[in-house]
Amino acid sequence: MAKKNIDNFIGQITNGDSVVVLSTIKSNSVDLVITSPPYDELRDYNNDSVWDFNSFKKIARQLYRVVKVGGVVVWVVGDSVVKGNKSLSSFKQALYFQQIGFNMFDVIIYEKAGTAPPHKNRYFNAFEYMFVLSKGNPKTINLLEDKPNKWANHSTFGNVTRREQDGSLTPKGRKVVKPFGVRTNIWRYNNGKGFSTKDKIAYEHPAIFPEKLVQDHIISWSNEGDIVLDPFCGSGTVAKVSGMLNRKWVGIEISSEYCKIANERLGLVCTEQLF
Repeated sequence: MAKKNIDNFIGQITNGDSVVVLSTIKSNSVDLVITSPPYDELRDYNNDSVWDFNSFKKIARQLYRVVKVGGVVVWVVGDSVVKGNKSLSSFKQALYFQQIGFNMFDVIIYEKAGTAPPHKNRYFNAFEYMFVLSKGNPKTINLLEDKPNKWANHSTFGNVTRREQDGSLTPKGRKVVKPFGVRTNIWRYNNGKGFSTKDKIAYEHPAIFPEKLVQDHIISWSNEGDIVLDPFCGSGTVAKVSGMLNRKWVGIEISSEYCKIANERLGLVCTEQLF
């Protein structure tokens, strides 16, 4: 069967199984993927589909095929605790992504300002992994510089040097410290009702991530006019933020109920502002 041009899917949420829908799209079509899969059955996502490691592998292979060379996949995932044992599903998925050809360009921690009560005898779980995977070297890297520098606008105390491959030092002179530097790979966000988004309807979905998180990844790994895909579209956060940042977007969602929520939410975009 002939594959379809990605243009047939831009600006709409397709109701269907992600593997099936992705299999109809031409290879090397997408610049950026941002998504969070229904990992470890931690939520009831209101559909009868089965999500296991075999399901994951099918999605992973399709993503590798449809992403352009130089494209990036941001895979937001965590682990459950079963009978006192961490599942480590995220680790298994990360290793499989590498096995099929992705580079693990970075591992960013999504630190949550709000957390649920912990399991008995465990520390509060306050983070998820955000695996930044690239097909070859990323073609777009716009590092966010929003970490306040303590010594902003002061000159360095000594000459800055660079260590060369042979061990020698190359003097680079003194520099004035900028007000802000590149952030670390731990990103903290206010999350939960009233914080992840202003859209009340979005909270009819059981697991949304903050709009600001999506915004930061879109800015980091894409440019205006690029195509952003979310194969687990849910309440439509990636679609909404992509449109507001002048990116083209493609959404896939298996639940017709969530498609309805996302489409209603997208209808409010013109009156909303990003966080």
